[in-house]
Amino acid sequence: MTEAPRISRAALAAAKSVGESEYLNDIVIGRDVLELVSSAMYVDPMTVYREYVQNAADAIDDARARNLLMPDLPGEVTITIDQMQRTIRIRDNGAGLTNAEFARRMPALGASSKRGTSARGFRGVGRLAGLGYAQELIFRSRRSAEEPVAELSWDCRKLKALLRQEDGDIESLIRSVATLRKRHVSEDPDRFFEVELRGVVRLRSDRLMNPAAVEEYLGQVAPVPFSPEFRFADEIRAALAPMVDLGELHIRINDNEAPVYRPHRDVFVQEGGKTTRIDALSIAEIPGIDGDIAAIAWILHHDYEGALPNAWGTKGLRLRCGNVQIGEHGLLEDLFPETRFNSWAIGEIHIVDRKIVPNGRRDHFEQSAHYHNLTNQLAPIARDIAHRCRTSSIKRNWIREIETHSRMVEETVNILQQGVLGPDEYGKKLVAAEEGLRRTHRALSQKIFSETEVCSYREDVTRLENRVASLAGQMVPEQLQAFPERDREVFMKICEAIYQVSTSQSSAKALIDKIMAKLEIDYGETGKGSAG
Repeated sequence: MTEAPRISRAALAAAKSVGESEYLNDIVIGRDVLELVSSAMYVDPMTVYREYVQNAADAIDDARARNLLMPDLPGEVTITIDQMQRTIRIRDNGAGLTNAEFARRMPALGASSKRGTSARGFRGVGRLAGLGYAQELIFRSRRSAEEPVAELSWDCRKLKALLRQEDGDIESLIRSVATLRKRHVSEDPDRFFEVELRGVVRLRSDRLMNPAAVEEYLGQVAPVPFSPEFRFADEIRAALAPMVDLGELHIRINDNEAPVYRPHRDVFVQEGGKTTRIDALSIAEIPGIDGDIAAIAWILHHDYEGALPNAWGTKGLRLRCGNVQIGEHGLLEDLFPETRFNSWAIGEIHIVDRKIVPNGRRDHFEQSAHYHNLTNQLAPIARDIAHRCRTSSIKRNWIREIETHSRMVEETVNILQQGVLGPDEYGKKLVAAEEGLRRTHRALSQKIFSETEVCSYREDVTRLENRVASLAGQMVPEQLQAFPERDREVFMKICEAIYQVSTSQSSAKALIDKIMAKLEIDYGETGKGSAG
């Protein structure tokens, strides 16, 4: 007979101090959980579109895997926004759900069948995003024409009222606000899934019901193709395709012929007509902790003249997972030596490592060693962009120096050629023109300029040098030659005073040119040489 192991007195004392474990009989999951994973989680109304389009992309991928959608056919998502009826309908041509799958999955909370797969969503709560933004939320689907259309409707008004009452179990709450039915007569497609929001509430300038705002939003966050007007599209797609499931969708809003495109273009035009041209593309593979690829980054380079306008929809380094944007454009701004430089940048980081996981709200990533490795690896890219920003700023300062002194020399030469200044003032301005040329040459000698850039300025500078060299001897203009010497000196003093007190040398020159022209007319008519 085996003797039972002895327990020391110290072990017995420790067990008593901790207490014996007991079975948890009553675990209550309150109905407030439903609000926490729906309207409380999706605080930006526009994320409703992101969640439903993301689910559509997964359904379309599923259709391709089942050979229900051929590779040469696009994944289609149609969005119908009826502003009069205040309804939104989002429909896709994905795999759809059988009636049995629909009845099992659609009322469920969490427990997504996508977990552990390559699908974009996997928490099973994204479809509830519309609960907080409509009076009624309806889902419809089927997988074949032999089945009726399954429909699940949520009474959102009743749900909000019940959530304000005393607590209760979540299952009875769902049963009281959700209704499952089947429609045997339908004009719907043989295979589809759709969500409809009825009685959409007015929030934040009513952007949910604004087709232009929806197109702008989805162009930034959804897996849609690049514009045909973007020449780097094929190069980026070729770099991403081997490791990133792009899943590009054709999204059409209110029967628009053209689908929604990404906002990137070769040339952007600001208000006032100033243009920014995309002139180069950088692509980099970001290594992961385990030696594999964590992400692929692509950066578009331009003149880096300052922060890009929000209206372009491209500013900032942005993170994407499954070709869907995670968070906002400022998510990686802390990587930059100066956070402002993030808003000068255009680029995306596409996550490849499945251990880098978006958080529940998809406004950031779960903090982990793999995510922190990613940001550490991205820091040199951010520093390179910051260096380009600083270099561009320095270059612009030197360009301003060249242009400022060139204009000053040009203006001074024009004044000297009037011949209305006395010898002393003439000599001072000639020295100032020569100093302006010297400073222009100093600016052009900076190593920051390429030889091509120097050549673009050299012709104008040489022309100015020749004009200054021709002014070595002071000339008296024809209009003043008939003046008695004393009158001429007085006139020159007056002209010098005009230049000295004027806030604009060009305006002063224009005034004196008019006076000179008047003198020429008067002297031409009278033939007299009197200043009086």
